[in-house]
Amino acid sequence: MSTAVRYYYTHVSPWSYLGHARLGEIAARHGANVDYVPITLSAIFPKTGGVPLPQRSPERQAYRLVELRRWAPRLGVPLNAEPRHFPTDDRPAARLALTAKAHGHDIAALSLALMRACWAEERDIAAPGTLIEIATACGLDGQRLFEEAEGDAGQQRLDDACQAALDDGCFGAPWYVVDGEPFWGQDRLDMVEEALHTL
Repeated sequence: MSTAVRYYYTHVSPWSYLGHARLGEIAARHGANVDYVPITLSAIFPKTGGVPLPQRSPERQAYRLVELRRWAPRLGVPLNAEPRHFPTDDRPAARLALTAKAHGHDIAALSLALMRACWAEERDIAAPGTLIEIATACGLDGQRLFEEAEGDAGQQRLDDACQAALDDGCFGAPWYVVDGEPFWGQDRLDMVEEALHTL
């Protein structure tokens, strides 16, 4: 079938990470395709009123940690709520994944590996060596992909992905679109599944 879910996410979003594998499982149950579209919130927040985490009030930052520590064990997903390499620049990982996608690769596993590196393995996914190692471990030509991703074409892919996200009403991550209907947050995945069931 044609793509049933457009999925916008950033590799440094713990919420994207918590829902990433589950989305794939839901799509598989319904025979649905997922269009994986990594973005950077640095291009989304300024246009949609979002506030980067370090600029949020201490109360909001504290409650975010409470929620992360609730959701990770509930979902059975290993997660360090305060990883060593966070915040970090999400653009290099997004460019890498989008470049792999442009070459016809299914980037679901690559993106999960990038997220896991940040949220469970204490690795800096803004570091070139880390990105190359992860892509290579996923069976890709990590060096070649990274070099292309860091050129003009890689940046244009990211710009286009972020514009597509904005066109779809995205203001945070993860963001799912099913038959034109938006859903924000991994805690809406039950609703995403219900929407797929009706297609």
